[in-house]
Amino acid sequence: MDVDAYLTRIGLSPGVTGLRELHRAHLSTVPFENLSIHLGEPISLEPDALFDKVVRRRRGGFCYELNGLFALLLEELGYGVERVGARVHGERLGPPFDHLALLVTTPGGDGPWLADVGFGRHSTDPLDFRLSSPQSDPGGVFTMVPAGDDVDVTLDGKPQYRIERRPRALTDFAPTCWWHATSPESHFGRSPVCSRREGDGRVSLSGRTLIRTGGGERTETVLDTDEQVLAAYRENFGIVLSRVPVAARPH
Repeated sequence: MDVDAYLTRIGLSPGVTGLRELHRAHLSTVPFENLSIHLGEPISLEPDALFDKVVRRRRGGFCYELNGLFALLLEELGYGVERVGARVHGERLGPPFDHLALLVTTPGGDGPWLADVGFGRHSTDPLDFRLSSPQSDPGGVFTMVPAGDDVDVTLDGKPQYRIERRPRALTDFAPTCWWHATSPESHFGRSPVCSRREGDGRVSLSGRTLIRTGGGERTETVLDTDEQVLAAYRENFGIVLSRVPVAARPH
C-alpha cells in the first residue's frame, strides 16, 4: 500500500500515525456512501480494488469497504487490528456480518480501541473498548454494554450495534456485502446516500435532499435538477460523477 498517498487522500501529511488523528481525518474526508449500488458498479473487497476506489478515484464506500481499507492502513502503520462482525440494531437485530468494525491495539500495546469509519453517524474519536462506563465524544455519549459473550455499543442510551468478539478475515464479510448490494430486502438499495463529518455535524445527500446538521440545527435543501445533484456530490464530497445515481430497488 502507498501509505503516503492514503494519508494525502485524508488530508494528512506523511508521517502522521496517531489513531485519533487518522480516525478524525478519515471521517471528515472519506464519505460513507452506497453509490456503487445505484450506479451499477461492482463492489470488491480486494485490497487493490479498495485502494483504487477510495484513494485513487477519491470515492467513499460503506462499512466493508471503508473499515476494510482503514484496517490495512493501520496495519501498515504498526497497529494490531482485529476485524469483528457486528449486528446492527434496528426494528430487529440485523444478521451476522451486518457490519464490520475494528478493534485496534496501538504499536505500544494500548487497547483495544473501537475504531469505526464506516457507520455514518458514530463516534468522532476511537472508543476505549475496555471501559464499561459512558464515554463522552463529540458525537454523543457512548457505552459498551455486555450482551452475553458480545458487546452492545450504545449512543446516548440507544443500542447501535452488537459486536461479536471473534476475530474475522475481511473475506468473511463478502457474502453479506454481496447481499446488501443486491437484495431487495437490504435498505442500502432503497436510496443513494452520501455522508461525511463536517465540523461538529454532518453533511449528507440522501436521494436529492442535501442535509446539514451541526450546532443543534438541521437544514434540508431539495435539489431540483440533475446538475444541482452532481454539483452537490462534487462540492461537498469531492465525488465527480457523469450521471445521477438512481435508486436500484425503490422501497
